[in-house]
Amino acid sequence: MGKPKYILLVRHGESEGNCDKSVNRYTPNHKVALTDEGHSQAKSAGLVLKEFLQHVSSEDEDRNKTRNPKSILFYTSPYLRARQTCNNIIDGIKYVPGVMYKVHEEPRMREQDFGNFQSTSEQMEKIWQERAHYGHFFYRIPHGESAADVYDRIASFNETLFRQFQQDNFPNILILVTHGIWARVFLMKWFRWSYEEFESLRNIPHCQYLIMKKQSEGGKFRLKTPLKTWDDLPDSDIDEEVVKREFGDEVCFNTKNKLANPEDFDITSIIQAQRDAIKSNRYKDRQIKDAFQKSMNTDQHEKDTYPSSPSTLASRFTLDDQSVANSVSNSKHNSLENLQED
Repeated sequence: MGKPKYILLVRHGESEGNCDKSVNRYTPNHKVALTDEGHSQAKSAGLVLKEFLQHVSSEDEDRNKTRNPKSILFYTSPYLRARQTCNNIIDGIKYVPGVMYKVHEEPRMREQDFGNFQSTSEQMEKIWQERAHYGHFFYRIPHGESAADVYDRIASFNETLFRQFQQDNFPNILILVTHGIWARVFLMKWFRWSYEEFESLRNIPHCQYLIMKKQSEGGKFRLKTPLKTWDDLPDSDIDEEVVKREFGDEVCFNTKNKLANPEDFDITSIIQAQRDAIKSNRYKDRQIKDAFQKSMNTDQHEKDTYPSSPSTLASRFTLDDQSVANSVSNSKHNSLENLQED
């Protein structure tokens, strides 16, 4: 089979809607554009990918020598901010010697539908509060979608991917340029996580790569980037050493920040580029967590009554085998205003 060696998911850069929710009252969601900062983030992601490609060597070629190790297939959401992000990333790699890439727009990669033009901030606040109490995965936005609806179209998209993986010349790197909720649901579907585990996840920083790497043994994919949960937010400011340790764990987990696996040296360039993302998102994460806990009224009695609530489900995402245990490579098994997480 021609499965890619790497699958990279990347959330679009900062958008106008991320900075001003009122934009969604008069601009269709699919037309919301990147801010200047969003373009800058996407261009930086292109430079990160360029550095990564420069580290890809002949050792990454398949034994039958039929695939260019620097071949890339981009799939992008058709939403403007995702397409702009994809174009900015490509600007950073298109002149890399030996690189070959194709781009496909995929409507099934659009973000969760929040219901056409949004209403007043007061009405939307009520919806976000209700969603937080009901649960992010099953709550259906009025005239829109639930994350469970997104799950269904991701299942269809995955079937398409696995049919394409049957081609021996499938590119070495698959990059999915998409949205925060979509990326998390994609991983939930791929690795067969429970909805409680989905609920425990925090959003993904703009233009951060989530790295899935095919293993030499068995051909299954391992998620190399640990996902952040509500419970792992530190109280103190993150210093450089804490950041270094956190991103070191992305590739070596419990090896005390030493790259013990030689196969992982090729992704260190991506790992190192994530340092600033955690700092820039800590404040927003804390705001969302506080609003979430307030709406859920998570006192001790509720924790005892609902032991599988999101605040108690962080452990699985810190385990080395979190993805290997559930990664399946065939279609048989894959058949509060501030709380809008686009």
